[in-house]
Amino acid sequence: MYADTRPETGLAAMSDPVRKALGKVERHRLVPVLQAWAAYRNHPLPIGSGQTISQPYIVALSTDLLGLNSSSVVLDIGTGSGYQAAVLAEIASRVYSIEIIPYLGNDARKRLAELGYGNIEIKIGDGYKGWPEKAPFDAIVVTAAAPNVPPALAAQLKPGGRMVIPVGGDGDVQYLKLITKRADGGFDEKRVLPVRFVPLVPGK
Repeated sequence: MYADTRPETGLAAMSDPVRKALGKVERHRLVPVLQAWAAYRNHPLPIGSGQTISQPYIVALSTDLLGLNSSSVVLDIGTGSGYQAAVLAEIASRVYSIEIIPYLGNDARKRLAELGYGNIEIKIGDGYKGWPEKAPFDAIVVTAAAPNVPPALAAQLKPGGRMVIPVGGDGDVQYLKLITKRADGGFDEKRVLPVRFVPLVPGK
């Protein structure tokens, strides 16, 4: 009943792996039951605790910017409902995902397991700190806005790796940025487009 409503607008220029991944992920099973009817509309949806699931276009764009392949190991900051992690897992070899709100992380873990995603590992923790035990990563995607790029995440990126992150403080204009780590350890930064994300919450 959902197959004919999956969004295609704006995806034509994106890579085939990303377009195929969006077509395969059952988004209606990764949102609250009362939001399932709107799962494939191209706008964010509330998932509880003041958090949202990003619109499909932004998830697709973020994934495309990472330049993933079948051997990529990815860090996903802000598991939320698990939708971004599922899209990544359709392309990458392994996805490590961090969620600071326990019930969201545990619920996403359960739903993703039911959907058969054996290449996703979720932990409850502080996204600002990353996951150093699993680093370095080929790619990092952050699904909440930080005032600046967290140094720990930058340090956990492989040379040549890419990070997609919304950057902007409270009241500021946020920009989705593509950060690329050079071989010399420095970084190249590119603004992609203005966005509006919930804030990345630091641990206590």
